Amino acid sequence: MTDGMLGTVAVELKDQLDTTRLGAWLGDHVPGFTPPWNYSKFAGGQSNPTYRIDWQGGAAVLRRKPFGPILPSAHAVEREYRVIAGLHPTGFPVPAPYGLCEDAAVIGTSFYVMEMVEGRTLWDGAMPGMTAPERRAHYDAMVDTLAALHTTDHVAAGLGDYGKPGNYFERQVGRWTKQYRAAETERMESVERLIDWLPRTLPEQTATSIVHGDYRVDNMIFANDGPRVLAVLDWELSTLGDPLADFSYFLMNWVTEPEGRSGVMGLTGPDTGIPTIEEVVARYCAATGRDGLPQLDWYFAYNLFRLTGIVQGIKRRIIDGNASSAKAAQTAARVYGLADAAWAFAQRAGA
Repeated sequence: MTDGMLGTVAVELKDQLDTTRLGAWLGDHVPGFTPPWNYSKFAGGQSNPTYRIDWQGGAAVLRRKPFGPILPSAHAVEREYRVIAGLHPTGFPVPAPYGLCEDAAVIGTSFYVMEMVEGRTLWDGAMPGMTAPERRAHYDAMVDTLAALHTTDHVAAGLGDYGKPGNYFERQVGRWTKQYRAAETERMESVERLIDWLPRTLPEQTATSIVHGDYRVDNMIFANDGPRVLAVLDWELSTLGDPLADFSYFLMNWVTEPEGRSGVMGLTGPDTGIPTIEEVVARYCAATGRDGLPQLDWYFAYNLFRLTGIVQGIKRRIIDGNASSAKAAQTAARVYGLADAAWAFAQRAGA
């Protein structure tokens, strides 16, 4: 967890923590924690600022809400902690949870601390440097892990009330419309059309599971010695909902141009080892007991609309002066392309 964007950087003044109060809290909650200790900030991530905490013989990870004004329901570290704490005892790969602090007097906002999982973070879905069999094994592991999440008994994990009842897509379209409106900086015609079309064309929900909300290659840690997923990270957008929302979001990689991140369009087949979208669907359906999937263009339009809302939130945070990552401006510039791509899939779905 030290390569690429997840390398640590010196902590700027605006991101520094109260070491006296935090040190006392860590001593009460983190197994084996002993002073002296220090901390650094992970360079990656644009949402919840994330820190590495080190002491003699140990390390942990702290995630907090951004300081300053934030959008309602965004940056829900409390929910992140709850789902990790619920999943960890089931054996699903998440870091061990150490504690949640909702007392803003400690560092100025809510935060939680979890295990530091050492392993590999893969930033590029093309997986350069791997052999074809290695790539295939890593993709199979990702599909199997997502299927395991969607077949986890969320009631037994204490997460039976982790999401609201009713149609998941109806709630999500409403949520991301509100989030987009709260962060809106200009009128975009593609978004206006989507806000009108999506609620009128909602698919029926046939299953309910824990959904991660941002399941992609760089949100997991692989073992150093093979294609095993050690931990799935970044549960900020998780809830109970339609597993097809999660799976179709993962499948977006196959209709996204390779961009050095998760897109693998045009890279599949035996030469690379990256499975085709049909092979991924077949493996997922076999693991979850499905007999197939509906037509996916509506789901792709929805997922891109949701991404538009997320990126618009980053754009608003830049304007407000509290974006978390130096890459935020580069990310915010993608909002127009995301909105147009979402509308293009909506048109393919009959809009």
